[in-house]
Amino acid sequence: MCGRYASARKRQDLLEEFRIDRDRVTSDLEPDYNVAPTKPVYAVLTRPQREPGGDGAPAGPGDADVARELRVVRWGLVPFWAKDPSIGSRMINARVETVDAKPAFRRAFAKRRCLLPADGFYEWLKVQDQGKARKQPYYIHRADGGVLAFAGLYELWRDRNVPDDHPQAWLWTTVIITTSAEDEVGRIHDRMPMVIDPARWGDWLDPASADAAHVHALLAPASASGLASYPVGTEVNYVRNNGPGLIEPLAGDPAPLA
Repeated sequence: MCGRYASARKRQDLLEEFRIDRDRVTSDLEPDYNVAPTKPVYAVLTRPQREPGGDGAPAGPGDADVARELRVVRWGLVPFWAKDPSIGSRMINARVETVDAKPAFRRAFAKRRCLLPADGFYEWLKVQDQGKARKQPYYIHRADGGVLAFAGLYELWRDRNVPDDHPQAWLWTTVIITTSAEDEVGRIHDRMPMVIDPARWGDWLDPASADAAHVHALLAPASASGLASYPVGTEVNYVRNNGPGLIEPLAGDPAPLA
């Protein structure tokens, strides 16, 4: 699974990296080295200009109807049919093997796919420490320092307790798709976020690609090649802790639990 990750890139950097056409971010997010479920995160998606969602402003000069956008969404998907948004705290990951079949994700998989930019993510390895077993956090990132683009889905949930023109009438939420991990990541944990290669970003984000078989083909088996990992301090275990110190490497590499 993926339960924590780091996202510290600036908004302007993401606009350039992902070739964003429409910037829908009204307030920059602070660099976050301990992104946890229910937190706001950046998401890249492609959608029609006037699709429901509370921001159907007229298109500006040269503004295409369907375009790539940068938005802030909440991690933890709330299905459109949910009675209340509390279910989102449990909908943080979707397994690639079943994502197109689960009722909570099926509709979003067909037409509401997104990319979640990340600098790296954390997984925990069971290790021996002075004769006792404990979980050691590892930070996993691209060896070249490049951005990771997690495969995600997004949904819009309508709060019927407020009028249509209320700024909180629509709740935007997201889920990270996970896959089996091998090689560098697999030795730490058997699951990892599905990472989309830049060459496939456009196809993955295209809402017109609704055929499940075609979309699944874009989710090529994950490879850990190009990724690096190292142990970090246990401060990341607590959501209240944050800052670049969380990704500082520890000296040595704890022995895995036999």
